[in-house]
Amino acid sequence: MMGNFFSTLPIYALWLIAGLLLVSAEMLLPGLYLLYIGIAALFTGAIAWALPIGIEWQFASFAVLAITSVFIGRRWTSSNAIASDDPLLNDRIGRLIGSQVVLVEAIVGGQGRARVGDSEWSVAGKDAPVGSQMRVTGAQGNVLTVEPQ
Repeated sequence: MMGNFFSTLPIYALWLIAGLLLVSAEMLLPGLYLLYIGIAALFTGAIAWALPIGIEWQFASFAVLAITSVFIGRRWTSSNAIASDDPLLNDRIGRLIGSQVVLVEAIVGGQGRARVGDSEWSVAGKDAPVGSQMRVTGAQGNVLTVEPQ
């Protein structure tokens, strides 16, 4: 029954339906990519409705519009980023710089481990015994750089 319904619709209507579904799905799966692809499908449907173009040209225009909408959308969202009161909100290592840690494994040969909150992190710095109070001064990857307090 549903197959007959879709087979009677003109191609441009299918593009418009697909575009609306993709734009609507963006609400369930946020990330903006479904929005960009949905916009491309909506524009393709509008072009197919206004101009008598074949399916090959419709797919070609969809591909170009999808790439263009992703490019423009990403550029727009990056230039209109929301300023945060806490720029290190999602940067755990950045938040640790300046904090005090305690060595749970001595730093020997420049490598050791320290307790940071309820977890342990690999640390790099000058040799120091277990229990030493250290201050985080930076990081290289997931290894914290420390120096004595």
